[in-house]
Amino acid sequence: MKRIPIISAKAPAAIGPYSQGVSSGGMVFISGQIPAGVTGALVAGGAAEQTERCLINVREVLVAAGLTMNDVVKTTVFMTDLGQFPAMNEVYARHFKAPFPARATVQVSALPKDAAVEIEAIAVRP
Repeated sequence: MKRIPIISAKAPAAIGPYSQGVSSGGMVFISGQIPAGVTGALVAGGAAEQTERCLINVREVLVAAGLTMNDVVKTTVFMTDLGQFPAMNEVYARHFKAPFPARATVQVSALPKDAAVEIEAIAVRP
């Protein structure tokens, strides 16, 4: 199956040998987005502010693919402190409408650039 890279100038560039997103068939896979702006600098603040930026980045890659947050069917949230889950969850809930995507949230020991949150997503073309 053909893979087409998705690139958005409104989300931070990949910091390694990977694409911001890839379209294959009717599915779009968004690489983990850390809470960085287009300059690559992390946003200030805690889990809430970082979740907001991660989801903005996810949205911008989706827009580059011609999709919206409503097309997301699965996300994975990586956090360095699950004690901050309520703050992340409150912001996350503002970005999705019912029916909500499936989700896994896992605690990890570290994330790139010392981020506290990273979010990846899978979307399906309507």
